[in-house]
Amino acid sequence: MGKNFNVRAIVTEKLTAVGFVKNIGLGQVIDSVSDLLLGNALQLELVSSEFIPMLGTTTSIKELIEAKAKLNITINHEEDELKYVAKLQVDENFGQLGAILVTNVHHKEMYLKDIVLEGLPQGVIKVECKSWVHSVHDNPQKRIFFTNKAYLPSQTPVALKSLREKELEMLRGDGIGERKVYDRIYDYDAYNDLEERVGSFYVPRDEDFSDLKEITFGINVLDNVLHALIPSLEASIVDTNLGFESFKELMELFNNGMELSNLKNKDDIEQQMPNLFPTKEILQFPPTDLMARDEFAWFKDEEFALYGQSQSAITSELIDQEIKGIMSFNEALNQKKIFVLDYHDSLLPYVNKVRQIEGTTLYGSRTLFFLTPQGTLRPVAIELTRPPTDDGKPQWKQVFTPTCSDGTQSWLWTLAKAHVLAHDSGYHQLISHWLRTHCCVEPYIIATNRQLSAMHPINKLMKPYFRFTMMINALAREALINANGIIESSFSTGKYSMEFSSAVYEQEWRFDQQGLPADLISRGMATEDPSAPHGLKLTIEDYPFANDGLILWDAINHWVTDYVYTYYTTEELLKSDNELQSWWEEIRTKGHQDKKDEKWWPKLDTRINLINILTTMIWVTSGHHAAVNFGQYTYAGYFPNRPTIARIKMPSEDPTKEEWNNFVENPEYIGDQIESSWAEDVEVKAAFERFNGRLKKMESVVDLRNEDVRLKNRNGAGILPYQLLKPFSKSGVTSMGVPNSISI
Repeated sequence: MGKNFNVRAIVTEKLTAVGFVKNIGLGQVIDSVSDLLLGNALQLELVSSEFIPMLGTTTSIKELIEAKAKLNITINHEEDELKYVAKLQVDENFGQLGAILVTNVHHKEMYLKDIVLEGLPQGVIKVECKSWVHSVHDNPQKRIFFTNKAYLPSQTPVALKSLREKELEMLRGDGIGERKVYDRIYDYDAYNDLEERVGSFYVPRDEDFSDLKEITFGINVLDNVLHALIPSLEASIVDTNLGFESFKELMELFNNGMELSNLKNKDDIEQQMPNLFPTKEILQFPPTDLMARDEFAWFKDEEFALYGQSQSAITSELIDQEIKGIMSFNEALNQKKIFVLDYHDSLLPYVNKVRQIEGTTLYGSRTLFFLTPQGTLRPVAIELTRPPTDDGKPQWKQVFTPTCSDGTQSWLWTLAKAHVLAHDSGYHQLISHWLRTHCCVEPYIIATNRQLSAMHPINKLMKPYFRFTMMINALAREALINANGIIESSFSTGKYSMEFSSAVYEQEWRFDQQGLPADLISRGMATEDPSAPHGLKLTIEDYPFANDGLILWDAINHWVTDYVYTYYTTEELLKSDNELQSWWEEIRTKGHQDKKDEKWWPKLDTRINLINILTTMIWVTSGHHAAVNFGQYTYAGYFPNRPTIARIKMPSEDPTKEEWNNFVENPEYIGDQIESSWAEDVEVKAAFERFNGRLKKMESVVDLRNEDVRLKNRNGAGILPYQLLKPFSKSGVTSMGVPNSISI
C-alpha cells in the first residue's frame, strides 16, 4: 500500500416540493434520529477506473473505498438542500475515480443533486447525480453514479465495463411484474385507454420530477390545471355541450371573469398563475396579444390564411373568377401560387361517426389559397363535404368563396372558415403537437435509457432534450387525451380523437420527414437549391416559421456535428458501437414497431447519418415543439380566432325552413446553459459555446425581420411579430423562447 490521501465527500440532497417540515412522518422521524445520532444516512463506495494487480496472481480486482456519509448540521434552507459529509482514506494507487456506489439507508427515497470529492490527487471532482435514490428497505441494489466523463463502449475502462452493463440491465428490467413508484425501469407499452381510469400512469422514477421545486414549476402548474381548474370550470358552465351563446358571453371571460367558489387547491393555483386571478374568487383570462392589436382579427381572411398540400375538387373556373385581374389559374399553378389545406380524406371517415355525438358536427374540408404579389396568402375557396349517411341521404358538398353577392353569402363564407379553423385546430393539437412531438419522441427516450449507458456520449448529449417529456405525457394521458378528457370534449373529433391521431400516424408519419428541411420539401414549401441560404429555396419567401426555423436548424446541426466528430473520430468507431446500433435498432423495431419494415428509415452507418438523426430529434423537441406550443394562447386564447369545435352544421346543408330563418335572423353562432458532462471535454465545451453564439446572433436576425415593413406576414396593422423561434425568453407568457426539451 502506498500513501493515503484524506478525501472528503460532500453529498447534496435536494428537498421535495412539499418541504422539509411537511415531509415529517414516522419514516422521516426515524431517518432524522438515525442521521443525527448514528450517522446512518448514506453509504458510499468509490470505484476505481483502473485495475490493481493482486500479488502472486494474473487476475485483477477493483479497489473499493467505503464510508458512511453523515448529515452535516449546516442546512441550506434558502435552496432547500441538505448536505451529507463522508471522510475516506484513499490509497495513492487507487488511480482515477470511475464511479460512486450509493446505498440510501433512509426509510424514504432521496433526490441527490451531486457528490463533490475533495482531496484526491487529481483535484476536486464533482459527480452530477440529479436522480432519485431508492431506500435500501425498498430495493437492496446499490445506485451507480458514473463520473461526468463520457466513454464509447469500446473505450470504457475495463474496471467499469461490468458496472456499465449492470446499470443498463437494471434500467431495462425483466419485462414482468407490477411497476413500483421507486422503479427506474424503461419499457414499452401500448396506450389504448378507451375507458375512464383511476390512478396515475407509471413513469420511471427519474422521469417523474413532480415532487421537486423550481425545476418542475411547469409540471406542477399542468397538474393543478388538469386536476383542479378544469373540473371547476366545467362545473361552473350549465351545459358543456352548448358552448357560448354569443360573443358577449364569451368576452365576459376576458372582461369580468367567472366566479369559481368550489375550486380545489385555489391558493396553489393562484400562486402559480396569478394573471388568471385578479381577485380571490374570480377567474379572468388575460387578453391575448392578438386581441390587443385587433379584437376582430379573427374575422379577416388574412388571419385565416394557412399552409398545406394535397389535391382539391374545386374547379379551375371558380379559381379564375376569384383571382381574375392578376393571373389565370393555370399560370398560378405553374408559378406555385396555389396552396391547399386538405383535411378531406383524413376527416371524411369520421364525419358520420362524430355526428352521432351530441353537440358537435364535422365535415371533410379542402381550402385553396392564392399567394398574392405582396407575399401573403389569400383564401379563395372552401369545399365542405358530408359523405352519404346510413339513413339514405346522398353525399352533400358545397364550395364557398369570399366573393359574395349579398350578406347571406358573406356569412356562409365566414361560417365555412370557422369550420375549417376547427379542423385545423384539431389537426394542430392532435397531430402537429401531440403526435409529432410528445408521442413520437417518447420511444426515443425509452430506447436511450435502455440501450445507451449513462456513460455514453450520445446519452449525455440527448439527456437535456428529453427532460420532462415522459412525465408531461403521463399527465396528458390522465386528463387531456384520455377517455372523456379535455381533448375529447373540446375538439371536433370527440371520442374518436385518439383513433384519428393513430390513423394519421399510420398514413403520414415518417422519421425522415421530421427534420425541418425534409418537412418543408415534403409539403411543397421548399425545393433543394445549393445556391440558396440553408440550401433551400422557399416557395413562400416570407414564411416566418421556415425562415427563423432554418437558422435554428443550422445552429443545432453545427452543434451536433462538432459533438459527434469529437467522439467518433472514424466511421468504424460508429459501426462497431454496439450500444448505439442497438439503440437505433430498438427505436425502429420496438419504439415504432408498426413502421419497422419501412424503407425510409435512415441507416446508421455513417457519422453524417447519425448527425442527421440526432439533429432531427433535437429539432422536434426544441424548435418544432416551441413553434406549435408557445404561441397557442397568443393565437388561440380568444376562441373565435381559433375555434376547436363546430357544434352546428352549415345552414345550407339540407336546411329546414326554421333552421334557415334562424340563420338569416342571427348568423353569429360559432440552449442557454451547458450540461456538466459537456463541459468535461474541452472540444465539446468549445462546440457548445459556438452553438450558444449562433443562437444569440439569431436573436438579432429575428428582431430585424420583425421590423422589416416589406415582410407582410410578420409586420403590419393587426399582425403579430413572429417570435416563436427566438431562442431565449424572459419569464412569463412571452410567446418566445425555445426550451431544449418538450415542456409547457
